[in-house]
Amino acid sequence: MVYAVGLMSGTSLDGIDAALVDIAGENEQTTVRLIEFLTLPFREQTVQRIREALSLSESNVAKICSLNVELAEAFAAAALAVCQKAQIDKRQLAFIGSHGQTLYHLPTAQPNYLASTLQVGAPAVICERTKTTVVSNFRERDMAVGGQGAPIVPYSEYILYRSDKVVRLLQNIGGIGNLTVLPKNGTLKDVIAFDTGPGNMIMNELCLHFFDIEYDKNGDYAKQGTVNQALLAELLAHPYLQKSFPKTTGREEFGKPFTQALIKKWPLKPIDLIATATMFTAQSIALAVQPFINGPTELIIGGGGSYNHTLINMLQEALPEVSVKIQEDLGYSSEAKEAIAMAVLANQTLHYQAGNVPSATGAARAVPLGSITYY
Repeated sequence: MVYAVGLMSGTSLDGIDAALVDIAGENEQTTVRLIEFLTLPFREQTVQRIREALSLSESNVAKICSLNVELAEAFAAAALAVCQKAQIDKRQLAFIGSHGQTLYHLPTAQPNYLASTLQVGAPAVICERTKTTVVSNFRERDMAVGGQGAPIVPYSEYILYRSDKVVRLLQNIGGIGNLTVLPKNGTLKDVIAFDTGPGNMIMNELCLHFFDIEYDKNGDYAKQGTVNQALLAELLAHPYLQKSFPKTTGREEFGKPFTQALIKKWPLKPIDLIATATMFTAQSIALAVQPFINGPTELIIGGGGSYNHTLINMLQEALPEVSVKIQEDLGYSSEAKEAIAMAVLANQTLHYQAGNVPSATGAARAVPLGSITYY
């Protein structure tokens, strides 16, 4: 029995997911059991500082430098809290896998900018506060061998979800939506993964702008609204949806500036904007999924979007031939999925084994991911 904690903070900025797992083995022999999970919400001031760091107009080096340590303290607190919740002494932890908070992600080179990625949350601080070895900065190594640094979770999905009976399509809906395709009886080389486009990001920004709330709980606002077909058609014509994979996207493409431009151009009722944004997410996922439907197919939804009932209903209506499920239907946790993935990737690295999937990221080869901060 080896105890480990996986830590994840995504683009939704709703807090730090901490998964305590019992993990053993390596590669395809890896076994993982979730023992305990929690989400440690960010303090309101921390969320504000993250938003400032994410803003090209408000950010500066001093803010990012300080935030790097502030977030590390929060990550350490989350790791200790999940151990306490499970009544496991932190000294029993073998390691922590920490994703960090993405501040910027450039999957491909642009004029004057190299392909690059930046996740903050100083691993040295996490190491010292928890007295535990930390594996971090998973995306950088994949990019160093020509990958886009994302999606980062397909390896763990292959380990945990592959099937010899059905095609499994794993769709995470966090701030951004990402899809992993696991063909029936497929090998790791058959895995395909890419970002489908926005997940909750546009919906969340609209809720924050109009109602001063972080997200549309259960999809209640979207359920009351009417989808504007003209706006939906414009959204579905977005160039990102036409790109071939491997491809990744993020706040840089679908974040606050994108949403503010929509609000300015389309003076609709708030609930109609939210309904249309929700349908955009559903339709962008359906478009991405369609080519991979081959016989019995399950679309398994994870992430915060799995609790948006209106979004899930829209997806089922758009894909009547597919069995749409959420992680809980398979006995897993929608919230814990990506945090568990960080523990799996850290485990691979500590065993000197690869954790990226070149067919998903476009990397030239499979490599161990992350940097190790030993305690």
